[in-house]
Amino acid sequence: MSKNVVLNPKGERFAFQIRLIVAVLFIFAMFGILFARFFWLQVVEHDRYLTLAEQNRISLVPIPPSRGIIRDRNGVILAHNFSAYTLEITPSKVANLDETIASLKGIVDITPRDRRRFKKLQDETKDFETLPIRTRLSDEEVARFAAQSYLFPGVELKARLFRQYPLGEVGSHLIGYIGRINDRDIKDLKEDEVYANYRGTDYIGKLGVESSYEKQLHGQTGFEQVEIDSGGRAVRTLKRTAPQSGKDLTLSIDIKLQEMIEKQFGDRRGSLVAIDPQTGGILALVSKPGFDPNLFVDGIDPVSWNELNTSIDKPLLNRAIRGEYPPGSTYKPFMAMAALEQNLPLVHQTISDPGYFVYGGHRFNDSKKGGYGSMSFDRSIALSSDTYFYQLAVQMGIDNIAKFMSTLDFGSPTGVDLPGERPGILPSPEWKKSRFKNPAQQKWYSGETVSIGIGQGYNAFTPMQMAHATATLANRGLAFRPHVVATLTDPRSGEKTLVEPKPLKAMDWKPENIERVIRGMEGVMTIGTGANVFRGAQYVSAGKTGTAQVYSLKGAKYNAHSVKERLRDHSWFIAFAPSNKPTIALAVIVENGGFGAQAAAPIARKVLDYYLTGKMPEDPPSKPASAATAIVEEITGD
Repeated sequence: MSKNVVLNPKGERFAFQIRLIVAVLFIFAMFGILFARFFWLQVVEHDRYLTLAEQNRISLVPIPPSRGIIRDRNGVILAHNFSAYTLEITPSKVANLDETIASLKGIVDITPRDRRRFKKLQDETKDFETLPIRTRLSDEEVARFAAQSYLFPGVELKARLFRQYPLGEVGSHLIGYIGRINDRDIKDLKEDEVYANYRGTDYIGKLGVESSYEKQLHGQTGFEQVEIDSGGRAVRTLKRTAPQSGKDLTLSIDIKLQEMIEKQFGDRRGSLVAIDPQTGGILALVSKPGFDPNLFVDGIDPVSWNELNTSIDKPLLNRAIRGEYPPGSTYKPFMAMAALEQNLPLVHQTISDPGYFVYGGHRFNDSKKGGYGSMSFDRSIALSSDTYFYQLAVQMGIDNIAKFMSTLDFGSPTGVDLPGERPGILPSPEWKKSRFKNPAQQKWYSGETVSIGIGQGYNAFTPMQMAHATATLANRGLAFRPHVVATLTDPRSGEKTLVEPKPLKAMDWKPENIERVIRGMEGVMTIGTGANVFRGAQYVSAGKTGTAQVYSLKGAKYNAHSVKERLRDHSWFIAFAPSNKPTIALAVIVENGGFGAQAAAPIARKVLDYYLTGKMPEDPPSKPASAATAIVEEITGD
C-alpha cells in the first residue's frame, strides 16, 4: 500500500526565496570585500606598491668614494689610492667552489697565499656579496678571464681602488692601515647610524690615523639609478649622484725625522715621541718593531697574521700610547717641580748622600755606589741622586705626589688623536684600594712612597705621557693637547681646516720654580748623567736620563751580562731644546737597553741634532753603546 505525498508549493517557494536572498547577499559581500581590497591596494597603499614596482625595474647601485690621501708636514705622501682589477667570487652563486678556483688557476695566477686569504675572509665575513680571490690583476690576466668569463658563473672582474703605503713599515703605528669590514665593524657602523654610507665599501680604517679619522677619510658614497630588464641586466642609467671623496690629511709628522729615528732603533724594541711644545703637534711617533700596513690591504693571509700576532716582540703593539713602563729617574724633574711648588723644607737644604736611605728599617740603595756626598736640590737633578729624591718623596707624601702628577695627565689619557691610548698608572692609596681585592694588599705602606719618588714602584706611564709632561715643562707650564693631524683639506674645493693648537691648561707654577728645575736639567747635559752623550752640542738643551727596573734584584748588585736580555733594565731619556725657547720635546725608551745614557740618550742626541741643525746621523753602530760609555754610567748613575 503506497503513501500519498502532500506537496506544499507555497512553502517550497519561500525556502527558495530565502536561499536566493542569502546567495545574493553572499555574492554582494564577496564583491564588497574584493572592492575594499582593490581600494586598499590601489588607493591607500598606492605609493608603497608604486615604489616596490619601481624597485623591480630600477636598481640603486652604490658608488664608493675615493679615500682621502695622507701626507706628512712637508707634503710627502704616506697613504694614497690606485685603481686595479680584482677577480671576485660570490660563494652563494658557485656550485663547487674548489673546482671553480682550480679552473681559474689555469687562467690567472692564484697562489697558496691567495687561497689562505680567501678562506680567512670566508670565515670572518658572513654578510658578504663577493670576496676577492685575486687582486691587482695584470692587463693580460684581465683579458684572458674576460674572454672565458661565461664559463664561470658567480665569478666577476671588478675595478677597485686600493690603498697603498709607499714607505712600508715607516710610521706604521701612527698611520695605521685599512682592512676588510667585518661583522664587528658593521655593528659599530649601525650603532653610529652611518652604515648606509658604507654600502659598496669593503674596507675601513683599523688602526692609527686611518681609524681615528675614518669619518673624514671615507667621504660620501654616491649612487646610480640603473634600469634593469627581467633578467636583471642593466639597460640604462637613469640618474647618477656622484660620490664625494674623503678629505686629505696633512700630519704634523716629519717623516724624514721619523724614518731616521726608526733606523737608529735598529732591531731594538722601544718607542720615541717628539712634540712641538708650542703647539702640541707631534713631530715623530715611533714604536719598534713595526709592521708593513700593505699586508692588510688585500686581507692579510693567516701565515702572515700568525707571525705578527704571536711574535714575542709584539710588532702590532703601539708602544707609544699603549706601552706602560716605570719612568725611572725621568720622573725626578716632575718630583722636583712638585717639591718647589709645595715649598718643602728639603728644597732649601743640603743633605749628606751616603749612597743609600734607611726608612722603616729598610735600606733603599742609590744607583751611585758610595753616594755623592754633599747634595743640594740643584745637583740632585743633574747627578740624579736617588737618596735625595727618596727623602723628598717621604717629605711630600703620596697624596701630594699623586695630586700634583695628575695635573700633568699622568694616570689619564693625554687625548692624542689616535685610538687605543692607555691611561698609565698613577699610584695612590685610592688607586690601590680599587686595584686589589685582598684587604691586606689594599693598604698603602709608607715605604712604598719611597720608591715612587724615583719613578719605580707602581708607577707606569706611556712614552706619550712622558713626552706630553716634558713638553708642558718645556713650555713653562702651558699644556697643549698632543695631536698628529695638522690640517684637513677638501679635495674638491681645496678648503683647508686647521687643527687649531688649543691649550689644555696653564699650570699655576711660579716662573722661578720652573727655571730652577730647567737649570737642573741643563746640568744633566753638562755635568751630569747626559754630559758624555751631549758633549759638543751646538745648542743648549735640558734633559734627564732614567733607568727603569724590570724586576727586583732583592738587594743584589745589577750586572746586565748576568741577566736575561728581556729582564734587563729599560733605558729612558727625556729632553727639550733649545732650553730657553724649546721647539722640540721628546721622550724615548729602549726596552731592556740598560742605563738611560747607554741606549736612549744617544738616540735623543741624534734627533735633536737633526731637528735643530739639520745634521743627518750615520747608521747606528752594531752595539748600543761603547764600553767607555758603560763605564761612565757605572760611575755617574742613571
